Amino acid sequence: MSRSPVLVDSCVLLDVLTDDSAWADWSVEQLEHYSVTLPLLINPIVYAEISIGYARIEELEAQIKPMKLKMQNFKREALFLAGKIFVDYRRRGGTRRSPLPDFFIGAQAATEGWQLLTRDAKRYRTYFPTLALICP
Repeated sequence: MSRSPVLVDSCVLLDVLTDDSAWADWSVEQLEHYSVTLPLLINPIVYAEISIGYARIEELEAQIKPMKLKMQNFKREALFLAGKIFVDYRRRGGTRRSPLPDFFIGAQAATEGWQLLTRDAKRYRTYFPTLALICP
């Protein structure tokens, strides 16, 4: 097991916050397991994605505070890599006109040397093949 911090993808947090019948148990188990010895991180993209279901910031903050997630902003290296990954995505036939949130999340984890806790491993494996993923 790697000793690097764990960036938590929004899908894992949404499993917990919405008590997803298929995935909540797995996601809670992973968060509890890794939080014992490693920092659990989120970034502004993840925060924005999980905020959608809340009317007020105070409601969201109350829900995530017990998780002890640490906010990490993006460094330029991650933003640059996200742009390069987007170019690769377009070359492969991708139709989106701007970088996908997963590109920012994956680029940050990759440039920082962090692990990524996610259920959506396919895109990360495609565009970030060396990224350490924690996934089902």
